[in-house]
Amino acid sequence: MPVKHAGRGRRAASLVITALTLPGVVHGCSSPTAPPDPPGGGTQIVLSYDEFVQTVSPVLEQNGCSATGDCHGGGIRGTLELSPPNAKNLQFDFEQASLQVSATDRDASPILTEPLAISAGGTPHGVKPFAATTDSGYISIRQWIQDGVVQ
Repeated sequence: MPVKHAGRGRRAASLVITALTLPGVVHGCSSPTAPPDPPGGGTQIVLSYDEFVQTVSPVLEQNGCSATGDCHGGGIRGTLELSPPNAKNLQFDFEQASLQVSATDRDASPILTEPLAISAGGTPHGVKPFAATTDSGYISIRQWIQDGVVQ
């Protein structure tokens, strides 16, 4: 008989320990809360398609930015995918370029910083067509971004 009582005692002790520690485990979980705001607080920027076609697309074309060779074909090549020169799709290029614009810090937009020389404040990128922020192509892209309307 003592064995049976000892077994029950261990089981009871085990249940007591579990009951005492469970609130600590459960305490880490709480009721659902509102999801965090998206980066930038959900701020969006509306950019001009017409301005893109007139000023930005020509800059991209002049600098060889398209889906040729190893450049801007998507996939592992990077985040900016562009249409190939022999099948130009300006709407697609506009949408892709727009994804490279930061609504909260426009001058930190990858479409501006990646083609800019490191010495001028750029970020790593295989090709650096803009030596300075005074290059006309850089200015055209930056103006397109600055003209965007934040919502």
